[in-house]
Amino acid sequence: MAIRGYVLIETEVGSAKAVGEAMQHLNHKDARVLSVDTVTGPYDVIVQLEADDLDRLGNCITEGIQAIGGVKRTTTCLAVRLG
Repeated sequence: MAIRGYVLIETEVGSAKAVGEAMQHLNHKDARVLSVDTVTGPYDVIVQLEADDLDRLGNCITEGIQAIGGVKRTTTCLAVRLG
């Protein structure tokens, strides 16, 4: 079963647009980008990822997303099925 997560990204001042565009084109071997939204509030960009397992999801975040210029901090929320 695939793992889905929402990565909440804080960017450097003035970098939200460029980071959002980079996320649209992110191509990482371990996970698939399902959606990218540039948002207002405490986070600047929210990316929805899907991977085969938690390790692959983590690799995409640390090797892919966090390596992009302008990304200051990430917070990941995993999707769960309750009940």
